[in-house]
Amino acid sequence: MKKYVLAFTAALMAASLTACGGSAAETTAAKTEEKAEDTKAEDPKAEETTAAKEETEAAGGVLVMATNAEFPPYEYHDGGEIVGIDVEIAKAIADKMGMELEIEDVAFDSVIPEITSGKADMGLAGMTVTEDRKVSVDFSDTYAKASQMIIVKEDSAIAGPDDLKGVVVGVQLGTTGDIYVSDLEAEGTTVERYNKGFEAVQALSQGKIDAVVIDGEPAKTFVAETEGIKMLDEAFTEEEYAIAVKKGNTELLDKINGALSELESEGTLDEIVAKYITAE
Repeated sequence: MKKYVLAFTAALMAASLTACGGSAAETTAAKTEEKAEDTKAEDPKAEETTAAKEETEAAGGVLVMATNAEFPPYEYHDGGEIVGIDVEIAKAIADKMGMELEIEDVAFDSVIPEITSGKADMGLAGMTVTEDRKVSVDFSDTYAKASQMIIVKEDSAIAGPDDLKGVVVGVQLGTTGDIYVSDLEAEGTTVERYNKGFEAVQALSQGKIDAVVIDGEPAKTFVAETEGIKMLDEAFTEEEYAIAVKKGNTELLDKINGALSELESEGTLDEIVAKYITAE
C-alpha cells in the first residue's frame, strides 16, 4: 500500500512542477513581449530603422559603380577620396534604391568590360552614348550634355576642327574623343592615345603633339591649371552622357531611370552640377 501512496504522491509533485514550469514560460514570454512594446513606445524610430535595414538587404545591399577617376569635374581624386559629379549622382541613385554605393576605379576602356563581366552594376564615367557602345551595354536616360573640345598651344595655327587634319592629336584612350578623332586618321591625322587626359595635355604642353581633343569640362580644368595652352571656342562634337548597365538588365535600368527622373524633378541633378560647374 505504501508503494501506491508514494507513486501517487510523486505523480502529484511532477504535475505540480510541470504546471509551475508552464506558468513560468508564459510569464517570461509575456514579459518579453511587453518589453518589446515598451521599446517601440520609447523609440518609435527603432522599428523604422529595422524596416529600412531589411529593405536595403532585400534590395541587394551594394550597388557597384565602375569609373575612371581621371576626368574632373565628373570623377577625380581628392586626397584619398573619389569625388565629382558622377560620384554624387551615383550616390543619390543608390540612396533612392536603398543601397550602398561602392566605387571601382579602373582604366576608362575597362569600364564597359567591368559591366559586361558582372564585376560592376553600372558605369558612370562621363560616358557618351554611341552606337558602338550600345552593342555591348544598355544606356539610361541622359543626365548631362557635353562637348568634345580642342586644346592647343596659345601660339598654335589650329583654329577649328577642320585644322586637325594632317596634325598630331592627343586623346584619352577609349573616350569619345578617341573614337571621333580616329575618323581623321584616313585624312592624314596621327592619333596619340594616353591612359589619362592629363598625360595628353602634358604632351601638348611639351610640344610632343599639336592638339588635344577631350570633353569640355575637363578641358576647362586642364587649361586653367596649365600655362601656355588654350581651348578653342568651336566644339569638335556635341554629345550626351548616360549610365551604362549590362545589356538586358531591364530591372536595374528601370530603377536607375526612375531615380534619375526623381532627382531631376527635385532639382537635385542641377544642384550637384552647380557644385562643380560654374555657369558662365
